[in-house]
Amino acid sequence: MEMPMEMQNQVMGYDRTATMFSPDGHLLQVEYAEKTVRLGSSSIGFVCKDGVVIVADKRIKDRLITAESTHKVNEVDDHMIMATAGILSDSRVLIEKAQLIAQQNRITYDGPVDVETVIKEIANMKQAFTQYGGARPFGASVMIAGLSGIHPKLFVSDITGNYFSYHTTAIGENDEKIKEMLRKDYKEDMVIDDAIKLGLKIFKSIQGKNFDMDRFDVAYVNLEEKKLKRLLGDLLKKYK
Repeated sequence: MEMPMEMQNQVMGYDRTATMFSPDGHLLQVEYAEKTVRLGSSSIGFVCKDGVVIVADKRIKDRLITAESTHKVNEVDDHMIMATAGILSDSRVLIEKAQLIAQQNRITYDGPVDVETVIKEIANMKQAFTQYGGARPFGASVMIAGLSGIHPKLFVSDITGNYFSYHTTAIGENDEKIKEMLRKDYKEDMVIDDAIKLGLKIFKSIQGKNFDMDRFDVAYVNLEEKKLKRLLGDLLKKYK
C-alpha cells in the first residue's frame, strides 16, 4: 500500500523547516501556518463609496477581561486601520511594524503614508521569514484598510508574503464561506452604514445562536473626517 504524499513528506522531514521544499514543490511549514490563520477569529473588510470599514469578531467574551484591552481592529495612523487573524503575539509585532512605518513617513515627509506602502513593507517582512533558516513564518494574515488621498483602499497579506487589493474580503475562521456571501451581496456603491449591516448580517448567519453584538469590534475611516471611528456594544445596536 502506497503511503500518502503528505505522510511521505513528514517521514522524510520536509515539514521540519520553512526553507526546505518538498519534492512536490510545497513549503510545508508555510502551509501549516496558513491553517493556523484559519483558526483565528474572523474580520471582514469593505471599500465603500464614502470610506473603508472593518467588521471584526473579537471572540473573547470573558467578563474578567477589560473591554478596552481586546481591540481586534487597530489604528495604524489617523487614516488607516488594521486587523489580523492567527497568533495574537505574531499579529502584535506586525501591527507595531505598520505603526512605525506610518510614524516614520510623517516625520520624514510631514504627511500620511500611502496604504500600499505599508502593506508592501509588511508583506516583505513576512516573506523574509519563509526564506531564511532559524525562524518560523509569521502565523498571521493582515488586513489593512485606509485612505490613499481620496481613494479608499483595502489590502490583505497572507502567510507567504503575497498581498492583493480587494473591494471586500475576509480573513480568519470561515473565510471562504464569508467570501461566498460577500460575492453575492456586496455592491461597490455601498456606504459605510450599509457595509456594517452586511458584515453583521453575515456573522449572524454563520454564528447562529452564538451571535452577540458585544463580541464585535467595528472601525471605519470616512472620506469626510479621515480619522478612525470605532463602534462597540450599544453603538452597534442600531445596525441589527
